[in-house]
Amino acid sequence: MTQQIPSTESQLAGVRNFRDVGGLPTVDGRRVRHGVLFRSGHLAHATEEDAAFLSSLGLHTVFDFRNAADQRLEGPDVELPGVRNVNLPLSDPADGAEFWKMVRDGDIEQLRGILGDGKAAGRMIASYRSIVKERTGEHSRVLHSLAEDSVPALMHCAAGKDRAGLSVAVTLLAVGVEHEAIMADYLESNAKHRRYKVRRSGTSAEAYSPEVMELLSPLFEARAEYLTAAFRTIEDTWGGVEAYLEQGLGLAPRTRERLRERLLD
Repeated sequence: MTQQIPSTESQLAGVRNFRDVGGLPTVDGRRVRHGVLFRSGHLAHATEEDAAFLSSLGLHTVFDFRNAADQRLEGPDVELPGVRNVNLPLSDPADGAEFWKMVRDGDIEQLRGILGDGKAAGRMIASYRSIVKERTGEHSRVLHSLAEDSVPALMHCAAGKDRAGLSVAVTLLAVGVEHEAIMADYLESNAKHRRYKVRRSGTSAEAYSPEVMELLSPLFEARAEYLTAAFRTIEDTWGGVEAYLEQGLGLAPRTRERLRERLLD
C-alpha cells in the first residue's frame, strides 16, 4: 500500500499540484526518501510566500518540461535563489499549437470534431506513447543528473500531470518503485484542488457549458489508461523496464545504484 503523506500544498497559493513523492514503496521493501523529489505545476504564478516555501526545501534543481509556447502563455518560473533551473522541453514548441488554439477559441461544432468520439483521449494516449519512445535523451539526462548531484529536485510542466507525471514515473521505475504505487501517485493529480485551471476564450455561455467541459475533460484528467499506455510502450519497444533503462536511457548499473542511494531510504 502507498503511504499517505501529509500534503504541503495548502501552503502554496499560486502553484498547483505540488507534492513530495517521498514514501512510495519499492519492490524490494525500501521507500522513496522524503524531501528529495517533488513534483508540481508551473511556478510562473508563485507568490512571494510560495517562493519562500519552495526555497525552504533546499532544492538543487528545478526541471521545467514546458516548451516555449507554454512559457509564452504562462510566463517564466519565479527565480529561486541558489537553485539551478533546467528547461528540458518534452514536446516541440510548434506541436499542437493550432490544436490548443482551437481548444481555447473553438466553437462547439469544432470542438466536437477534434475532441469527440474518443479523439481527445486518443490524442493523450498517443502523446504519452510518443514521449516515452522519442524522448529517451531527455529522460536519460534527468536521471543522470539526479544520480550525480541534482537532488533535492522539483519536476514540473504546465499542469504537473503529463510531462512531469511521465518523468516522475520514469524516475520511480528506475529506482524500483512498485507499478501500483507509481500509478497511485500519478492519479493524485485528479484531486480537485490540484487540477489545472481550464482557460477558454470568450464570455458566452457556451465557453464553459457542460458539453464543452465534457469534451475537454480527457485533456485535463490523469487517467490510468494514459500511463498504462506508456508502460505498454516500454514493453512493446524494449521488451521490459530493465532493457528500457539500460538500452533506451543508457543507465549503467552503477548509475542506477547511485540513483537509488540518492532517492531511497
